Amino acid sequence: MIPFAIAGIQMPVTALKNNIDAMRRQLSVLVDRFPWVQMAVFSELAAFGPVPVNVQPLPGPIEETFCEMAAQHGLWLIPGSVFERDGDAMYNTSMVIDPSGNVVGRHRKLFPFTPYEQGVTPGKDFLVFDVPNAGRFGLSICYDMWFPETTRTLTSMGAEVIIHPSLTNSIDREVEHSICMATSAMNQCYMVDVNGLGDGGYGQSIITGPDGRIIHLASSHAQIIPFEVDFAAVRRERETGMRGLGQPLKSFRDRRVDFTVYNQDVFDGSYLHSLGKLQKPHRGSRAGIEETQSAQSVEGIEKTTETHIHEGVIKFGGVEK
Repeated sequence: MIPFAIAGIQMPVTALKNNIDAMRRQLSVLVDRFPWVQMAVFSELAAFGPVPVNVQPLPGPIEETFCEMAAQHGLWLIPGSVFERDGDAMYNTSMVIDPSGNVVGRHRKLFPFTPYEQGVTPGKDFLVFDVPNAGRFGLSICYDMWFPETTRTLTSMGAEVIIHPSLTNSIDREVEHSICMATSAMNQCYMVDVNGLGDGGYGQSIITGPDGRIIHLASSHAQIIPFEVDFAAVRRERETGMRGLGQPLKSFRDRRVDFTVYNQDVFDGSYLHSLGKLQKPHRGSRAGIEETQSAQSVEGIEKTTETHIHEGVIKFGGVEK
C-alpha cells in the first residue's frame, strides 16, 4: 500500500463577501482534528463565490494568502478556484500549492459552463503534478469532467488521482455522481469531486476509487471529508484490469482507430453545426411555452374552473371534491 491522505472541505460559500477567513478556519479545524491529512481541497470559486466581481491577478495577493495557509499547516493545498484576469480575458483558474507554500501550477478551466458561465475564456492546457514518494495528480474543474477527453488526457499523462473542484447548484448533481463513477472505472483513477454549499452549490461531494466504487458521498451539510488514496491500488488496477477485467488505458494506447472527430480540418462537422448556437433558451423559443399559447391556456383553465364552481363541483385530476 502507498497511502496518501486527502481531505475535501465542503463548506458554505457566499457571493456577498469573500470567504477567505472561513477557509482559513476550516484548514485550522482540519489540521487539528485530522493531523495526518496531507492535502486539502476546496470547491470551485470557494474564495469569492460565483459572481465575478472580485477578479484576481495571478500571481497576486490572493495566491500569496493561500501560499501562506499551505506553508503554515505544511500541507498541499488546492483552494478551489478564482476568477483570474489576464489582459482582456477572464479565466476560472485553480492553483496547486505545495507544503512549503510554492505554487506548483495553475489550471484554467477548459470548458466554462456556457451558456451559463458567460464571459469566461476557456483554458487550453492540462496540468499534472507529482507528490514525491506518492504519485501523480491531475487537475480539472467542474464542467471539464463532462468531456471524457479531459480525464483521458490527464490519465494518459500519468495522473492517478483527479482533483476536481466543483460548483453545482442545479438538478444534474446525481448525473455528476454517475460521471465520477464512470470516469474512475474507465481510467482506473480516483476522482475527488468537492462541491460547495449555499452560493457555492448543493454539496453532495463524492469520492470514487479506481474500481469505480463510491468511497464517500457527502450530504448537503458542511463536512470535512478525510480519506486515504492508495496509489498501489491504482497501479494494480491498471496492471491487471478494473476489478481484474478491462484494461482500457492499455487498449487506448494500442488503438488502431484515428479519432478524426477531433480534427476540425478533416471531420465533417455539419451535424454538430446544425444544432444551432450555444446560447440560453428563453421563453417562446425551444424552452417553456410561448406567451400567446400560455395566455390562452390560462384563460381556458380559468373558464373551466369558473364553470365547475358555478355547478357546485370542482374537479382535480378527474376526482370530484
